[in-house]
Amino acid sequence: MDILHFSFGIFGNATALFLFLAPAITFKRILRSRSTENFSGIPYVMTLLNCLLSAWYGLPFVSPNNILVSTINGAGAAIESIYVLIFIIFAHRKEKSKILGLLTFVIAVFSIVAFVSLFALHGQSRKLFCGLAATIFSIIMYASPLSIMRLVIKTKSVEFMPFFLSLFVFLCGTSWFVYGLLGRDPFVAVPNGFGCGLGAVQLILYAIYRNNNHQGEPKKACGIGGENSLEMNEKEKQYQNGLKTSNSNSLNNGHSQV
Repeated sequence: MDILHFSFGIFGNATALFLFLAPAITFKRILRSRSTENFSGIPYVMTLLNCLLSAWYGLPFVSPNNILVSTINGAGAAIESIYVLIFIIFAHRKEKSKILGLLTFVIAVFSIVAFVSLFALHGQSRKLFCGLAATIFSIIMYASPLSIMRLVIKTKSVEFMPFFLSLFVFLCGTSWFVYGLLGRDPFVAVPNGFGCGLGAVQLILYAIYRNNNHQGEPKKACGIGGENSLEMNEKEKQYQNGLKTSNSNSLNNGHSQV
């Protein structure tokens, strides 16, 4: 049982690492364009908080036999910190202020949890307090793609829901869910069971709408964030602006002839 428990922990570390690295393509685009465009930085800040709390929960003096939870979430916190820093550098002023405010909230929440658990709580009460905090924000992290899923259903297009991101959400949630069950740890099993279910729904939506774009035509290949669609939108706008200009000139010429 211990070997199986450890094996699922290792597999969970691997899938979670892929999940944390999945947005690298998006941030490569941000660095290239030197703009965050219409991307939201909120999921990265909330994932950072989840990683910090989960890494803290997995430490031996909080939750024994959960060191694998700490290792991957410590790495995840470092990766998410880089994402958040890049986002703050290249976001416009309003978005930058929002992300900085949210980051302050994240640091405050983690500091309170760490301080209270270190100096006010001991033993099982410490594990319960840290576990509840980690569970709440893990569920919030897994729930962050709900708006994207709603967009997929509305537009009947998976353009903004990459397959591999959905796949690793499912694999990561499943592996840590089983790890939590084998270790009889509800604070690991419950949020990751939620993530496993949401990942499965994302894969089902992908299977249903993968051959569609928002106009019901075969979907063209594009990167995360829909770079091709953005280019097409720009061309459409330029075309429409050209029509408006030509129509305006025609009307002006007509009036001058009258």
